Amino acid sequence: MIKIGITGGIGSGKSVIASLLELSGVPVYIADTESKQLTETSPVIREKLTALFGETLYTAEGLDKKQLASHIFGNPERLKEVNAIIHPEVNRHFQAWADKQDTPLCAIESAILFESGFNRVVDVSLMVYAPMEVRIRRVLERDAASREEVIRRIGSQLPDEVKKEKSDYVIFNDGKQALLPQVTAFLEKLRSR
Repeated sequence: MIKIGITGGIGSGKSVIASLLELSGVPVYIADTESKQLTETSPVIREKLTALFGETLYTAEGLDKKQLASHIFGNPERLKEVNAIIHPEVNRHFQAWADKQDTPLCAIESAILFESGFNRVVDVSLMVYAPMEVRIRRVLERDAASREEVIRRIGSQLPDEVKKEKSDYVIFNDGKQALLPQVTAFLEKLRSR
């Protein structure tokens, strides 16, 4: 089985490409969704996070997200510690999920494919690229955020040029080039390997 890693910055259209892959018969693991779920339900993550931040981090309702955010916001060292707890569990969960797939291809969608090390468990990396202004416009239309906040969020991610350089394939989601032919060509390349 060939494992594909889908990445791209906020507003690039990773979710659209993930959907097109799913429609083409490629199961896709959404790392962001799964990591949130695992942070709520994984006993390993819970134990390690409470050891780091105290028993009050989890309530009867689950993870106190505001408290966790207060610990890591503006504190890169704490964020690194939290990621070192969560990323290995997401990685294990993805591997177990991938092992259950009965298809020649499967994928993981992750905005932080390279930063998290998930790129080391996939065979091929696919970056979804969109120009900065297109990304800003998409996020402004989607989220209740200011332009400054969107730019700050984009600035906190690995730059597009670095992601492009590290990726095996790039799909351009600029609103001008059709996506389906690019996805089809990408899948044909993989299937003919």
